[in-house]
Amino acid sequence: MKKDGMTYSPKGKPNPVVKPGEFVFSAIALDHGHIYGMCNGLMEAGATLKYVYDPNPEKVKQFLATFPQAQAAASKEQVLQDADTRLIAAAAITNLRCPLGIEVMAAGKDYFTDKAPLTTLGQLEQAKKTAARTGRKYMVYYSERIHNEGAIFAGELISQNAIGRVLQVIGLGPHRLNAKNRPDWFFIKEQYGGILCDIGSHQIEQFLYYTGAKDAQVTKSQIANYAHPEYPELDDFGEAMLVGDNGCTNYFRVDWFTPDGLRTWGDGRAMILGTDGYIEIRKYIDVATDSAQGDHVILVNSEGEQRFCVTGQVGFPFFGAFILDCINRTEHAMTQAHAFKAAELCVRAQMQAQKIR
Repeated sequence: MKKDGMTYSPKGKPNPVVKPGEFVFSAIALDHGHIYGMCNGLMEAGATLKYVYDPNPEKVKQFLATFPQAQAAASKEQVLQDADTRLIAAAAITNLRCPLGIEVMAAGKDYFTDKAPLTTLGQLEQAKKTAARTGRKYMVYYSERIHNEGAIFAGELISQNAIGRVLQVIGLGPHRLNAKNRPDWFFIKEQYGGILCDIGSHQIEQFLYYTGAKDAQVTKSQIANYAHPEYPELDDFGEAMLVGDNGCTNYFRVDWFTPDGLRTWGDGRAMILGTDGYIEIRKYIDVATDSAQGDHVILVNSEGEQRFCVTGQVGFPFFGAFILDCINRTEHAMTQAHAFKAAELCVRAQMQAQKIR
């Protein structure tokens, strides 16, 4: 089991949608370990990794140890100007993700960034305008849904009307802090964006997805630093309530209080209430059982009670769909409007959050 969410990199069954060399991507900015999961997901779907660049040679060396087929580029410009590269995957410092994305789109390439994709509403407007002007994609790695088989399977159940119309999503997103292993920028609010902007982005995106809401209002949000005075700009706790434009509601809590005794980095869960039943997703572990696997999905409806463990059974269809979207200029993996709306709402939740003293 992974003890640190920053290095979480799921592996699934290869399911290529393109032939070798047919879709080439490169990686820039290795500031967050999610870049490994992003690249692995693309490669399992058949994409070919060409270049990697980061100004820190040690990060490049570590990356090449995992992906030896990549070539170390001499500069960011070499990657942006490469004729073969169609997509740039990047996990920059959070407040630098949007400026990099604008450079990537201006260079005529699609952009795949770690969450949160931006930290201010000003950045959001810049990203929207550049995407519209260039016709390029600004796609986001909302990994707690798109890279978790339990979360994907729950979406399939909902689409099959297993619980009727969705009414509410409750999301719990605890993470282990591992402060000694975190970079300095992780504790500077201007750079990481705050807890609701950062790991709260997963929760808001899954709410929009499971309910089908196109927009929402943040009705309440709160943040606190309960136990880490040595990091005065860290939010170690956050919660928010939202109401979708379709009347569906959302409550989520995110925090940095995962105890050392848990076998994984966080007991992430989601509870989805429908008119005809409900679903619980135990994403990464089923605590206090012999099972070390996650991806547990519990379904209760008129047919009874069912439990599924879907590790290795569902796969990660987002990546193949995204590659084909880049090739065909379609929006089957995730619409641009959805990716931007989740980003907007997590920024708004952070901006209006009351600080608990």
